[in-house]
Amino acid sequence: MEFQRTPDERFADLVDWSYQPSYVSVTASGVDVPLRLAYVDVGPKAGRTVLLLHGEPTWGYLYRTMIPGLIEAGCRVIVPDLIGFGRSDKPTQKSDYTYARHIDWVSSLVEQIDLHDAVLFGQDWGSLIGLAVVARHQDRFGAVMIGNGGLPDPEHREQMMATQKTSHDPGAFLRWQQHAAQLDSMNVSETLRLGLGGIPGAAIELADAEAAAYDAPFPDHTYQAGPLVFPALASTHGDEGEPFAQFTQAWRVLETWEKPFLCRFGALDPILGYFDQHLIERIPGSAGQPHQRFETGGHFIQEQEPEALVEGILHLVTETKPG
Repeated sequence: MEFQRTPDERFADLVDWSYQPSYVSVTASGVDVPLRLAYVDVGPKAGRTVLLLHGEPTWGYLYRTMIPGLIEAGCRVIVPDLIGFGRSDKPTQKSDYTYARHIDWVSSLVEQIDLHDAVLFGQDWGSLIGLAVVARHQDRFGAVMIGNGGLPDPEHREQMMATQKTSHDPGAFLRWQQHAAQLDSMNVSETLRLGLGGIPGAAIELADAEAAAYDAPFPDHTYQAGPLVFPALASTHGDEGEPFAQFTQAWRVLETWEKPFLCRFGALDPILGYFDQHLIERIPGSAGQPHQRFETGGHFIQEQEPEALVEGILHLVTETKPG
């Protein structure tokens, strides 16, 4: 497996991002090359650990406005860059990326930094990967919060599809998949500003300095196999075949998950803004939690409602505090 490593100078002087990276070498089943995964580790080491996972096509920078509030509340905050994104190594071939490998790579991080009683927050692919990691390492997590994310549920497909029909644009994700499949390169900041190929509920306003930060990990198209292939990872892919086995395996844990599970979603998002209904109906730990929908919030809810997301995470930190 060949990979690229973004030069450090690309990350110098980014607006609102002074955090220094830590690194671990991660492995995945069937991959003979260890890769370097970058993560931010800030806040008091003795504080409750909060793991923040980004999705497509962003990186840890997405959490820049949430990190300070969590640190101020005494949390230890871990913000990884998924393989292919941010400061992490970037395999150069689309076929190098599979859902199963991303579960393995993040699991390798979780094991190496020895997470215990952590609170996961995941959005977009950070939720699909994060929920599978929680299911694999359920003893390492004390609570989960999802914002504009989800996990396909093969054994309850009809129920899931009925929920999808409540979206104001049920075909939005398919259009994004088709759009991304035609690209040879991606201007990430422009993609975010235009809403993942023209989906208004996925568009975010960015100052030029913020746009430059989102573009920083990708000097040219040779670094972009991850962003280009991620929309297709929920479909049959490479040697992994159907990823539905991983989805089903994770749901076998989630459908019995009684630890706190909270949803805070942007309702304008047609891609995943409806999926909180399915999570709340299917996961026992969601009962009685202060779920919220933000009528003016979109897919990248971290950009639009950071204070409310921090408040939700801190609710879980307090509710599930040991002792």
